[in-house]
Amino acid sequence: MSAAAGGSEAVRGATAVAPIPEAVRGEAAVEDLLAAVRGGRMPQIPALVAALDQAQRRDCLLALKALRKELRDEWSKEALATRGALLLAGAGCHAGPAGAATWLGARDFTSLGWARHPAVGQLVAAQPVEWQIEVATRLAARPAPSWGWALYPVIEAVVRRTGCAVPQSEPFVREWMERQRRGSGARPTLVELLRADAFTAVLLPRVFELADIGGAVSLRFSPRPGDAFTEAIAELAAAGDLDRADLIDRCLARLLRGGKPADQRFFLDVLRALAPTPQEYAARVRDVLPLLDGLSVVAGHAQEVLAGLDEAGLIEPEVLVESSAVVLFRAEKKLVRAQLGWLERAARREPGRSGPVVLAAAEAFGHPDQAVQERALNVVARHLRAAGEAVLPELRLAAEVLNPAHHRRAGELFGAPVGGDGDDDPDTGWNELLPPAPQPLPLGPPIASAAELAQELSALLAADEPEPTVFERVLDGLVRQAHQDRAALAEALEPVRRVHPWSGVDRWRDCSPRDVLYVVAAVAGETPPHRFWDFLGGKGRSPLRGQNNTAQGTALAARLEEAAWQVTANRPPYLLATPTDTTGAIDPGTLVERLAGYQTAGITPGRADLCAALLRVGLRADAGVLRAAEALTSPSGRWAAQWLRTGGLPDQPSERVLFAPGRGSKHGHQYADRWWEDVRRVAVAQPGIGAGPKGPDGERLAPEFRALLDGTEPSVARARKVGDWTWRPTAHWAAMLPWHREELAARWLDHFAAGADRDERGAGRLLPALAEAGGPAGLALHLALAYGLGARHTEDRTAAVDALLVLAARGELDGAQLGRELGALVDCGAVKPNRLAAALTLAAGTGAYGTVWSVLGPALPALLGGEGTPARGLGDLLALAADCARRTGARGPVAEVTAAAEQGGSSRLVKEARALRDVLAG
Repeated sequence: MSAAAGGSEAVRGATAVAPIPEAVRGEAAVEDLLAAVRGGRMPQIPALVAALDQAQRRDCLLALKALRKELRDEWSKEALATRGALLLAGAGCHAGPAGAATWLGARDFTSLGWARHPAVGQLVAAQPVEWQIEVATRLAARPAPSWGWALYPVIEAVVRRTGCAVPQSEPFVREWMERQRRGSGARPTLVELLRADAFTAVLLPRVFELADIGGAVSLRFSPRPGDAFTEAIAELAAAGDLDRADLIDRCLARLLRGGKPADQRFFLDVLRALAPTPQEYAARVRDVLPLLDGLSVVAGHAQEVLAGLDEAGLIEPEVLVESSAVVLFRAEKKLVRAQLGWLERAARREPGRSGPVVLAAAEAFGHPDQAVQERALNVVARHLRAAGEAVLPELRLAAEVLNPAHHRRAGELFGAPVGGDGDDDPDTGWNELLPPAPQPLPLGPPIASAAELAQELSALLAADEPEPTVFERVLDGLVRQAHQDRAALAEALEPVRRVHPWSGVDRWRDCSPRDVLYVVAAVAGETPPHRFWDFLGGKGRSPLRGQNNTAQGTALAARLEEAAWQVTANRPPYLLATPTDTTGAIDPGTLVERLAGYQTAGITPGRADLCAALLRVGLRADAGVLRAAEALTSPSGRWAAQWLRTGGLPDQPSERVLFAPGRGSKHGHQYADRWWEDVRRVAVAQPGIGAGPKGPDGERLAPEFRALLDGTEPSVARARKVGDWTWRPTAHWAAMLPWHREELAARWLDHFAAGADRDERGAGRLLPALAEAGGPAGLALHLALAYGLGARHTEDRTAAVDALLVLAARGELDGAQLGRELGALVDCGAVKPNRLAAALTLAAGTGAYGTVWSVLGPALPALLGGEGTPARGLGDLLALAADCARRTGARGPVAEVTAAAEQGGSSRLVKEARALRDVLAG
């Protein structure tokens, strides 16, 4: 039977059992209405409802409610048509407006858009006016669903027909705004539409209170004047149709409130279109001042307005000082330079203000950019004589935060030495400030009860990306509690299963920690046990292994499938692969104790569980642990003992590979089509572990776990895969191989690279986890870190800086290697110097000047040795290098720096190269 036919039968069956009271059974009008509902004949419903008296409507409502209940799970064509007619008939049969509004606004009706049908408006219009107004008011107060608001036409018709108060709820205002954008063919301009609409005076001011409105109102509908919201609002205000002063106040209030950049830019455009006069701005100066702390473009406008008011003498002189205290601490150099220019103009125009001006300019002495510090020092120098000696004590104190490059000049200006801590003297040495090396936290005790497990499971399922530790504790808890009392566990998990039922893995999605629900379903007996046996015997297809599974997803699927079988079959007391700390690692002594417990109980470990445990176990076992391991006699125990004795898997060497446009690598691969044909990247290749080492009885890692360390090298397929949203490394992946960070970095390198040369977001967030993991820190890890330091997004660069400092604190950072790779990436265009400068400036700002110099020093030859026009941001890198070299006492010429310093001209690059050359020369 087809779905449509099945739905039709369901509809007929539902109406057959729906009870019709005896009092109305023989009345033709009632039967006609119910027949029209069954047939989905919406246009007939209003007239049929009007033919019923109140008692008949009340009785019909019982049958309609029963039919609605039966149709909730039916989605055939006939069922959908019946649902639309049901919406209409039910609303008309409700005598009270509250019940009618609840019926009309129900999710199962509005989600299908039936409320837009003309018959709905016809039925509502036939009701008493008071009923219509109450229904419209209640509907307008309902929240709008994410799929669209179908109730607007009904409400709008009532308001325009009855003349009642215009609703001002957010959904109504948004839908009204949206409808101003609709229409095709010849249409009036937006200002003409708004002027003719009686709702405009009430609803347009409400737009200023809405969030996330910028995208909907920023478009221009045609080149005609007045056909954009900004122009229309300004024209209506100028014509007196809207209160202009009120709109100015609303604009400023909306900008003060903040919000998304699109919103801020739109309301700033409206404010500019309203064009407040200097007098109007002066009356609102206390509303303009806080805008200096807002979005950059908003702060720039506020700064321009305040500077104009100051020059016109319309505001108090103290406003300049107040604004400088805000702007001079901002990172945007354009705003800071403009503020210093405003200060200088004020001192030139009125020399009597020189004292407050130089003190305000001194606020910029702490700016991270040396050029800004120099500009501020110049402003102070030019107006110091007019300011008088009274300001010198405060200036000397402020100068202590200047870069050491400016200490000598500041001392000469202020008449006392500046920076007496000796950081200019190379003989004093340098004390590097690094954060303490992070130590992994213990996982904590196992989950002790079924009730606690249900809470932990709920938290896991509620998280967007569950923590690996939470998942591991939940999986281990399921096995432990099933071993103790499976029936009690199933009962405790039932409330969670009702909210989060197991529905199978989507074939387009990778297996993830949320699929622990598969094990939960097995505990409840929901999944047939033969599926687990089929999997273990190699038959059938696992529901956890979709066609888009990654190697990590397949390994996780193997563990979950095995755990699902274990909770229904041999029910071991615990899992072997549960980590002992937050990196995913297992303490060797703990693993030996777990295997000894299995051996004593006569339990054979699951193969996937044992393989996962071996890949996680720490390889620095002391002599006592090794003796205890050698004493194990079970096959799994002997394998674990050999694994610990021999050091597990061998480390894989990383081979450097350079990809260039139109050329393949030395391995014969080539970027060929679309965006990747222009990509130039430095990458690595690793050979892979092959079949892996044998255990004493010939055991090998299961194929699912060997695949985690398959050979890897750059390829076209991998380059394209980076943009695929189904492939995103997670913290859970890192926790699978806590002692193989070099191998992980090699396999995820395309992902890290995409954060730099493809502007992908989130690429760097796993770098701190790799830095804190175990294993060698080789070429792949340093190359991943290099891409992270050049990432497009600030949060990714910040994560890379964290990783840099962790490696330095642990003594595992090879600054020279990182510097050489950064130079190569800048040279091939994969990393932009301005992004790299921002990241390394952040690192230096923590006190790690020596670490940053250890990276920048080896990078200088490649940064300055390239051909063609220097990349934007190289001047910032050289300024940072000079600062680090000066603070740490680095000495020794660099040929490329000397060559750049000897070039003609006065560009920023040449000036900074000369400064760095002089520092390195002592």
